[in-house]
Order: sequence, then C-alpha cells, then structure tokens
Amino acid sequence: MKSILTLSLMAFAMLGTPAFAVSPAGESEEVVLGDPSLTAGVPGVGLLTEAVLDAWLKNPANHKVLDVRLPAGLDAAQANVYIPADNPMTRAKIELGRQLYFDERLSSDNTISCASCHDPLQGYGAETAFGIGVRGQQGGRNSPISYNRILSKSQFWDGRAGSLEEQAVGPVANPIEMGNTHAACVETLKSIPGYKKQFDVIFSDGVTIDNVGKAIATFERALVTGPAPSDAYDAVKKFEKVFADDLEYLDEEPELKAKYTKLKKAAADLPMSESAQRGMILFSGKANCSACHAGANFTDEQYHNIGVGMAAAKPDLGRYEVTKDKKDWGAFKTPTLRNVAMSPPYMHDGSQQTLEEVVDWYDKGGHKNSGLSDKMKVLNLTDQEKADLVAYMIEGLTGEFPVVKQGRLP
Repeated sequence: MKSILTLSLMAFAMLGTPAFAVSPAGESEEVVLGDPSLTAGVPGVGLLTEAVLDAWLKNPANHKVLDVRLPAGLDAAQANVYIPADNPMTRAKIELGRQLYFDERLSSDNTISCASCHDPLQGYGAETAFGIGVRGQQGGRNSPISYNRILSKSQFWDGRAGSLEEQAVGPVANPIEMGNTHAACVETLKSIPGYKKQFDVIFSDGVTIDNVGKAIATFERALVTGPAPSDAYDAVKKFEKVFADDLEYLDEEPELKAKYTKLKKAAADLPMSESAQRGMILFSGKANCSACHAGANFTDEQYHNIGVGMAAAKPDLGRYEVTKDKKDWGAFKTPTLRNVAMSPPYMHDGSQQTLEEVVDWYDKGGHKNSGLSDKMKVLNLTDQEKADLVAYMIEGLTGEFPVVKQGRLP
C-alpha cells in the first residue's frame, strides 16, 4: 500500500506543476507575479524626482531579468506565458510601464491615460458601455480588461494586435482614444527628465514609441489575479479523484495526509456558499460554460460568434474585419472570467449590465444568425441554476489584484 501511495503522491505533485527554466545563478531573479514589490512603484512618497530615480536605477537588482511564475491556480497555465525574447521583464521596466500606464500626458490634451479605460478601481476595465477618449469621444467597443494578459499574444476583442507591445501604443495614436501621434508622444516623454533618464538606462536606444509599448506591456504582464476559491476547491477535488481508493488509508502515509489537510484548509480559508459550489458543477456540466471559458484563465483565447449585437442593421463583425475569413463573421475573443464580477458591463458592446443578464443570454442560446457558434445551445436552466452560476462567478472566480501605486509619476 505504501509504495502505491508514494507513487500516487509523486504523480499528484506533478499535476499542474509547470516546467520552469532557471537561468544561471546571478543572471536572473525568480519571482511569483502578484508580489506587491513588483507593481507598488519606487519606494517612498511624492513626485519621482531625478535624485530618487537615480538611486532606483543604480540598484542592479532592478535590472535583473525576471523568471516569472504565475500565482496558485493560474499557474496551471504557466506553459502559455508569453514574453517576447526582445522584451524580458525587469523591475525597472515594470516600474517605467506603471508610470506610463497612469500618465495622462501620453494623450494629446493631457486628459486620458491607459488607466482611463482600464482602471484598477473598475476591475481594470471601465463601467461605461464604450471607451471614452479625448474630448469625451466615445469608441465603438467595451474596454477589455488588462490583467492576465501575460497568457495571451493577440489583443483586443478582435485580436488585431499581435502582441501587448503593439496593443499598448495603438490607443496613443487613435483619434478617438488618446488623440495623439506617436512622434508627439515621444517628444513629450523626452522633455520630461525623469522619463528620459529611465528610458536611456533601460533601453539602448532611449525613448522610442516601440520602447513605450515595451514598458507598458511589461507592466501589464505583471498584472495577474491571485488565487480564487475555485482554485482551492478544485485542488481538493483533484486530490480526491487521484486518491479515490486510498483516502481511508491516509494515516499510513503522513506526507500524503499532510498534503490533503493543507488543501482542505486552503479551501476552508476561501469559502464558497452552497449555491456557488452548485454553480461550479453546472459551469462544466449542464451550462457548458467551460466549452469556451476553459483552462486556468477561464478562456480558450479563441473567437466565437455568440450572437451579441448581430440583430443590428449594421452589426459589428469583429474578427472578420481583421481576417476576412467567413468563419470569423461576428466573432469576438473569449474574455477571462477571473474577477469578472469586478468589471461590468459585459460583452464587446457593453450591452449586458449584470452577470444575470449574461447567464440569461446563454440560457436562450444567444441571437440566431448565420455565423452563430455551434457551441451556443438552449440550456433550459432553472432560476435556481442561473442563480448558482452567478454565485459561482462572483464568489468562486474572484481573487486579489496586485498592489499598484497609481499616482507617483516623474
């Protein structure tokens, strides 16, 4: 019995454990994203003066390449982490990106920053149906969230940006969003000594629009969701499935019993109501949510037509406008459901204000159209089942965001 349990323990320990290449000693620093020291900014208070930045930039630790792990729960997606070879993460680059993310001086009239539409206080989205840019102009789509983007290459609802770097600089020159030009943005940053100093140290070619994108993208890759109750409950269920025939013998294997006890305590520390627990079962069962909201980040990162907005006289055709491929007609990227309760309204057009409306939409099978995904089916959920699904999304999928200091700029 003991040898079987020991082998099973080894097998369980490997579940969800990502392969992780460690760089030679001294060349990199191993970190877990979500560590507040990565996103809380340069220590201290007040404006970032040149003297403060000099001290920050002279610290070699701030320039070490970061070998990043994802926090518990999300770490099952470690293999999907995407960091371009020409843009490794460092503390100094994350901090520069943090400053740029919150700086309204990137816009033409000094009123709009990345955070205007991707606000930490609004779940890294915006509570308006459409993004609002310079001079109160309104865009045509809901502001997508900017966390857990380290797990995705293509960005925007339609995937038109091939990387976070490309996405980050797009709004700068968009006439409706920041209303600026890339050239004017670069000149503004060059005129601010604290920014010029950081760019000159961090990048060999100083202030360029490409480096603006690299810095903002690096900060956004550090924005991840922390462990959620669903992760803790799921870990217990996986353990119990692996050891279904051996649970009564755990006293014979102290190490295994300690593992089980620790997992159950973690679940107890992140409780879900009975309604949310029923919703968790429905999510991958009758409601079939996991058909698209799959994996550790609860998204397949693919594009689907679920009928939203397709009843309009001139519907937004989404991914089709990028690819011109008929299969992408009216299709939009599946958003992550982690922390989804914090970023209403929902869908690419912000047409659904609550998670209850979202569940109702899926229950009826969406709006029928020629491009409707074959995954969209009438679900015939009861009122209680709908309530359970909403409870699961609110209680079970919400984790902590990293600590981010917003107001400290050069």
